[in-house]
Amino acid sequence: MVQTAVVVVREVESERQLIAYVIPKTDTMPTRELRSFLKAKLPNYMLPAAFVMLDQLPLTANGKVDQKALPPPDLILAQDTNPMIAPTTSVEAALVELWTQLLGRTQVGIHDNFFELGGHSLLATQLISRIRDRLQVELPLRNVFETPTIAELAKTVESLSQETVDEKKLELHRREEIEL
Repeated sequence: MVQTAVVVVREVESERQLIAYVIPKTDTMPTRELRSFLKAKLPNYMLPAAFVMLDQLPLTANGKVDQKALPPPDLILAQDTNPMIAPTTSVEAALVELWTQLLGRTQVGIHDNFFELGGHSLLATQLISRIRDRLQVELPLRNVFETPTIAELAKTVESLSQETVDEKKLELHRREEIEL
């Protein structure tokens, strides 16, 4: 599948991204297959945001990979692995808006993966903060890693939101009983 590969951290659209430079064994290698293979082996945050196919890696005089000579990735970092599906709930719509802002995207579907679109742990932390501000839900950071699509994350947010409402009702009920 892969003859040689190197993964580097590059500044892309003012964000640091993992970019994989790959020399495939055959003329055609679908990025989708490579991403699926790596997804089975690596956690989401370690998956490259983009794959750049090369005929050969540029080398320095010492025979090391010349990182400065590596070409920039396409501006569309993630390959279209999922059809664009619009949000159906208000929570999904809010998450789509937050993701497009954080990831610098014009479109995000509810089945797109946060990390495949260029997200990383720092952006995940920012996402948690924005979810707290916008949706008034305390979401643990691990939820972004465990449920990296909007569809999955929205279910978690809705569940936590309902728990918060239930806790507030219970607290209000307790206060009423104490006052009686």
